Amino acid sequence: MNLWFRLLLMLLRRPWRKPVPGLTTTVVRMRVWPLDLDFNRHVTNGRYFTLADVGRMDYVLRSGAFRVALRHRALPIVGDVCGKFRRELRLFERFEVHTRMLGWDDRWSFVEHRFVKDQRVIAVVIMRGLFRGPKGNVTPAEFARELGLDEQSPPLPQWLQLWSSSCDGLSQQLRETERA
Repeated sequence: MNLWFRLLLMLLRRPWRKPVPGLTTTVVRMRVWPLDLDFNRHVTNGRYFTLADVGRMDYVLRSGAFRVALRHRALPIVGDVCGKFRRELRLFERFEVHTRMLGWDDRWSFVEHRFVKDQRVIAVVIMRGLFRGPKGNVTPAEFARELGLDEQSPPLPQWLQLWSSSCDGLSQQLRETERA
């Protein structure tokens, strides 16, 4: 199924009517459709990133983050994404996307999407992103404060800090390459 149809379906379910605190895990239930499959007849690895977008939109609506973004006239920007694939999802299987905020640093917010089937984790997608408005980036601490959260992030796992640092390193390398 096309991303737009899934987003429309999720919006029709009106997730903002069931608000959750900012650090709560949200769950979106889905099914594998033919357009989600690759030649091996299971969900293609790139599709997980697309399905994570649906989970993230649900989280942004239910946590109230969209209201903060509207106040700042800010748009969400995905900076980096990584995925870990453990098991396969096949045609017509039901699964859930569990989305939660892992934490933030001075620039980035980190969101986790767990793909779960029969209470087993099938895949995990991690995203680091930010909100950018006409006056620049809205800091995650300011975002947290407006959501009623502590400005101080929950402790970030070491692997997440290392991954974020490696993303910064790659960005720096790309900037240097562009200047050469």
